[in-house]
Amino acid sequence: MGRWLAVYSPVPELNELAALQERTGSHFLSRGFELVEYGDRMSFEALGLTDPEFLSRLIIFAMANGSGSNYALWRVDDRDDLAALPIIALGDEGGEHVVARDLPELFRLLTCDVDPLIGHDEVSYEAYGDHEPSGGHEAFVDWVRTRFGLEPTTDPAAVVTAAQREYGARFDVWVKPFLEPLGYC
Repeated sequence: MGRWLAVYSPVPELNELAALQERTGSHFLSRGFELVEYGDRMSFEALGLTDPEFLSRLIIFAMANGSGSNYALWRVDDRDDLAALPIIALGDEGGEHVVARDLPELFRLLTCDVDPLIGHDEVSYEAYGDHEPSGGHEAFVDWVRTRFGLEPTTDPAAVVTAAQREYGARFDVWVKPFLEPLGYC
C-alpha cells in the first residue's frame, strides 16, 4: 500500500479508504480531506491538551480541510467496532463539533465534496463559488455506494444536525473540562 504500509489503522473501513486514497494518487477524494497518521497527537499536544483521558478518547485520522482542521473518532464508550464511533471535526482555530454518528455517515457527508468551515459556534458544509469536483471524488462516491450502500448527500446540514442531536450535548459535557482550563471554551 505504498505510503500507508500494510495496515493504516485498526479500523477496516479506514484501511480500505487508505487503499483508495493510495490508488487515486495526489487527488483528493473530497475537497480538503486527506488521511493523516492514525492517532497522531502532535496537534493536541501543541495546544497543551496532554491529559491521558483526553488523548485516549479522541483519535485523529484525517485532515478535514485545507486550513488544518482534523477529523477524529470519539471513543464515547468502549465499543469494539471503532467505525461505529461518532466523528468530531476539530477546527484549526478552535471549535469542535460532532459531525457524523459513525464513519459511514462521515463518508456520506464527504460526498458533498466541499471544504468544511469549522468555527467556534458551528460547522458548515456549503459550496461557495465555482465548484469543480475533486480529482478522486468519483472513485470515492463509487466506493461509498458499493461498500456502504449510501447515496451522496444532497443535504450535508441534515447529516451534521442528526449527529449533533444524538451526540452533541454529550460531547460538549465531556470535552469542556479538558478545554476550559486552557481557555478554549
